[in-house]
Amino acid sequence: MQEQPVIIIGAGPSGLATAASLNLHSIPYILLEREDCFASLWKKNAYDRLHLHLHKQFCQLPHLPFPHSYPRFISKQQFVSYLDDYVSHFKITPLYCRCVELALFDEITKEWIVKVRKLSSGEVEEFRGRFLVVASGEATDPYTPEIEGLKSFPGDVLHSTQFKNGKAFRDKNVLVVGSGNSGMEIAMDLANHGAKTSIVVRSPVHILSREMVYLGLNLLKYIPLNMVDWLMVMLSKLVYRELSKYGLSRPKEGPFFMKVANGKYPVLDVGTYSKIKSREIQVLPAISSVKGNEVVFENAESHAFDTIVFCTGFKRSTHIWLKGDDYLLKDDGIPKPSFPNHWKGKNGLYCVGLSRRGLYGAGFDAQNIADDIKSLLK
Repeated sequence: MQEQPVIIIGAGPSGLATAASLNLHSIPYILLEREDCFASLWKKNAYDRLHLHLHKQFCQLPHLPFPHSYPRFISKQQFVSYLDDYVSHFKITPLYCRCVELALFDEITKEWIVKVRKLSSGEVEEFRGRFLVVASGEATDPYTPEIEGLKSFPGDVLHSTQFKNGKAFRDKNVLVVGSGNSGMEIAMDLANHGAKTSIVVRSPVHILSREMVYLGLNLLKYIPLNMVDWLMVMLSKLVYRELSKYGLSRPKEGPFFMKVANGKYPVLDVGTYSKIKSREIQVLPAISSVKGNEVVFENAESHAFDTIVFCTGFKRSTHIWLKGDDYLLKDDGIPKPSFPNHWKGKNGLYCVGLSRRGLYGAGFDAQNIADDIKSLLK
């Protein structure tokens, strides 16, 4: 059994930010990570052309700014390099290949008991701490929806975490399922590499430029969200005009409201929209079923494909191993309390990076948590 005041579960950017913030207060902690490296989503499961979608000032972690030489929109490789420097600078040493099986608050000792399976040996280890920080993130377990007949599809079926680039798909018919930022960007990468690309867009989407979002995030400091949303929609209509002729539509709710309310991010256009307009990327409705290599859509049309790439996001598994919490987290792993009080639960339980406010929100949570723990340890 190992014991420290704080146990952090997850060594992604959220967990690293928490560890760094605790380090600055000289508060000992244990950082548990189920993969064999920190920030595994970025290091192992992100496509090559990925860039941070927001201006770098909204993406740096606490207490260490990005190098001045970095561009406004940072590439995956640059962000991974920054995280390497971050871990080195704050001397963060996660315990890797530890899969959490149970986290339970002991009412007698007033401690959190965390049991993990060491993946290299199968051995079960036990950790105890006064405080528990859930930093396993919004993107925990890749999710692929159940679709009638999908098992009959003879081609490759990938999740976005398995996609690197479009080089291997030249002249192939590829269907991208999911119209979030990953889906739109992967569709563009496929089209750039000569794939015959289609994308499923099931619901209305906001399409904004990076500059619009940068303006909106800065305006949110001074004016109400609904006014910012109105401006974003007006700008989008001026730039992108009528979407319906290309199989797209805009939601009734504003882009920033939707991001906060249900985690649905606006699409930050990096060139995909022009390919949709030119018909290099075909927009299709929701899938009804799959029959061999034929995919049937809700409009009764069917098309043959060689590959399907699911950009359908992630599920969280917190509810499986976190026991005894009836206040902080819902079954889907998202906090019950509203922002800005979402990060603190009861009995020393905290969560970081689950406010649907990206890296900036994770940094905000990490600093609040470290400050709160410091005040309780006095």
